[in-house]
Amino acid sequence: MIIYKDIFSDDELLSDAYPIKEVDGVVYEADCSMIQVKEGEDVDIGANPSAEGGEEDVVEEGAQTVNNVVYSFNLQPTTFDKKSFLIYIKSYMKKVKGYLTEHNPDAVDAFQKGATTYVKRVLKHFKDYEFYTGESMDPDAMVILLNYREDGVTPYVSIWKHGVNEEKI
Repeated sequence: MIIYKDIFSDDELLSDAYPIKEVDGVVYEADCSMIQVKEGEDVDIGANPSAEGGEEDVVEEGAQTVNNVVYSFNLQPTTFDKKSFLIYIKSYMKKVKGYLTEHNPDAVDAFQKGATTYVKRVLKHFKDYEFYTGESMDPDAMVILLNYREDGVTPYVSIWKHGVNEEKI
């Protein structure tokens, strides 16, 4: 299994247990699902039962419906307006560029071009996004983006490819 850890905070943000695809050469997107959890119960991060021909669970008493990625990695919600997001993302991209310059200089140009394209897409649909930080809530670390696919039902998270280290466990 591969765990994707933030290069600045070392927070675990995602794993390859979720269906991941690379977008624009700079972002990993992973589809999520809504699951039910009870206090003190282990979480099954498996697939959506209704998508696999199984029975859809009925909400049990004392159960809470949560996003499986947000819950599994203890991501913390945060908020931005467009202006504060622009301030954050410019600072974050500068930090990532500095990190890449030191650790992987060949990736700097591809990162800058792809990141600019992706950020423009986020800004165009800004009101559709939710924002999360890693468990440590480090303000200088990555902000995870959550949105919904075109069907309006399937949530997905986006993390910056160059902002994580892949750790095999």
